Amino acid sequence: MKKKYSGFFISIEGGDGVGKTTAIKTLEEKLNKNNIKYYLTREPGGSKISESIRNIILDKNNTEEDSKTEALLYAASRRQHLVEIVLPRLEKGELVITDRYIDSSLAYQGYARGIGIKKVLLINTFAIDSYFPDLTFFLDLSPEEGLKRISQNKREEDRLDKEKDSFHQKVYEGYKKVIKKYKKRFVIVDASKSPDEIAEFMLDKIKKLILK
Repeated sequence: MKKKYSGFFISIEGGDGVGKTTAIKTLEEKLNKNNIKYYLTREPGGSKISESIRNIILDKNNTEEDSKTEALLYAASRRQHLVEIVLPRLEKGELVITDRYIDSSLAYQGYARGIGIKKVLLINTFAIDSYFPDLTFFLDLSPEEGLKRISQNKREEDRLDKEKDSFHQKVYEGYKKVIKKYKKRFVIVDASKSPDEIAEFMLDKIKKLILK
């Protein structure tokens, strides 16, 4: 499908504890050193309304949150973020990098929650008007290692962090299914490597995308 915008849209995906935050921070440093202009954002969130929805989704006190409600909230947050933040910049020809996008919903709610990838894809295709990323990085790390990192880093856990190990295993399996479906835009990143190695690898792929 022909692109609807002149910019470049990149998403970064991975399960909990894979090191996305550190990798993205290191990537930013490298982009700046290479004088590559970009706009970094995140999901859920990225705009005032979307951040408010994020607070509802991830509040660890909202244990009664229904799975379909969760999926719909993610889609609503994504829609607002897309039209308010992402699209205006893509239409201006900018490079937009987002920490999570539609593939998170397909893996977490579609597969791990058992709603069904096809059903969650349908909800989100409506929400995003078929605006998929040009390139998606998947930070590949076993769920066991990811949870170990969370424990070692002693960061504050949100509602999803507190899910059972089996849930995180299903998330990982869900991502593998999503990657198989969209293999042309996915780039697998070995998340066991150092943040510098990970960021350098991503930088190389980004250069090839925007300079081709």
